[in-house]
Amino acid sequence: MEFQEKKLYHQIHPLKLLTDWITGVISLYLLWSHQIVTTLIVMFVPSILVSIIIIKYVNLEKLKKSSFGNYVQRFMTKGMEIVRFVGFAIMILGAWFNLFWLIFCGLIIILAGWFRGMIGKK
Repeated sequence: MEFQEKKLYHQIHPLKLLTDWITGVISLYLLWSHQIVTTLIVMFVPSILVSIIIIKYVNLEKLKKSSFGNYVQRFMTKGMEIVRFVGFAIMILGAWFNLFWLIFCGLIIILAGWFRGMIGKK
């Protein structure tokens, strides 16, 4: 499997998903109380380490051949990755300014980025 494929499919590895969601929630909590240095460490270090480990050492063929892998291959474009990033940026602003509704809006944008291929399907 080439690096670009590994970069795509590692995003759906359970450990990567769990790491990103847990560190995301913790980061938002820390941002709420303006703990910027701790937030940056929690936000980036675990996610980067898990990504490196998965891309370097984990066989992602099973994920690639799964229905979720097929879905990601079809719909997780660079544009959708940007949508997810923008959603998290909005959540960050919401946490910094203590605006729960903005965090919720960012979450909806992230979920729209993940589930774009299912929206409008019958």
